[in-house]
Amino acid sequence: MATIHDVASACGVSISTVSRAISRPDLVNAATRERVLAAVAELDYQPSTAARSLMSGRSMTLALLVPDITNPFFFDLVRGTQAQAAAAGYSQILIDTNESVELEHQHIATAAKGADGLVLGASRLGDDALREAARSVPLTAVNRSTPGVTSVVIDTPSGMIQAVHHLASLGHRDVAYLSGPRSSWSNGRRWRAVQLGARQAGLSVRRLGPFPPTRAAGAAAADAAVHAGVTAVMAFNDLIALGVLQRLFARGVAVPDDMSVVGCDDTFGADFCHPPLTTITASIEQVGRLATDMLLEQLRSVAPPPRVHTVPAVLTIRGSTGPVPARRRPRH
Repeated sequence: MATIHDVASACGVSISTVSRAISRPDLVNAATRERVLAAVAELDYQPSTAARSLMSGRSMTLALLVPDITNPFFFDLVRGTQAQAAAAGYSQILIDTNESVELEHQHIATAAKGADGLVLGASRLGDDALREAARSVPLTAVNRSTPGVTSVVIDTPSGMIQAVHHLASLGHRDVAYLSGPRSSWSNGRRWRAVQLGARQAGLSVRRLGPFPPTRAAGAAAADAAVHAGVTAVMAFNDLIALGVLQRLFARGVAVPDDMSVVGCDDTFGADFCHPPLTTITASIEQVGRLATDMLLEQLRSVAPPPRVHTVPAVLTIRGSTGPVPARRRPRH
């Protein structure tokens, strides 16, 4: 098996130059870097993780923090971040903060001691706390935009506005937004988008909740919607929406004949529940890849300034939305 000494000898450079060409290529001139990498490929040199850590002074580990590891939204985020980290020679640690601001604080502090950088999925921290964390360790926030913090944001609001107009086109005039957690930055954005869409479409919208972002919470959300007498609901996420479908079926409320239901995130299961869920779709795996790339950029010798990358989202229409019930249509 080839060693770093073999690579250095083949290129006529020092071991430290080989190390930098592999772990910190931005510190080596292009010609030397290309010569080293060509020798690495020819000799099939594969530095171990431990060796790379010693050469670079890094742990070669990234951490991903999510508020709920059981939420299907984060499945593709994990897949995307892990794939991109592995491609760059990093391992990934997955941490569940259990929807707790306190736990998130603690885990960030702990992870920062052992990981080279963090990706925060749907952080529940306040803006000041998030900026402080970004000053202490390289990080990228997902679905959270705070000045001074690098982030990847999904343009869910545009999808929510599309959903409102979709419901209006079906004749709905009284719609409810089933709110997620108060501490969720995304929840505030989605509610404001629903209000804007309602003003544009000329329909009435009310907010019910807040509800935990879980399937179990969908039962209470469904009961609240039935009590409110609305003909359509837009849920904070797919988990709440799936719970709503289950509860409405148990109550004998037909979807979409009696009530239309819209979810958000197009998570695993949204397309094969009954009826299939109309929801807001974005490439979450791509979000994970982008977040990791932006984190790796911060680990370079000269890190770029904080920036925000926006990923588009669109409405995916399925079977859970339909025309307003005939008995609720306005008379002409």
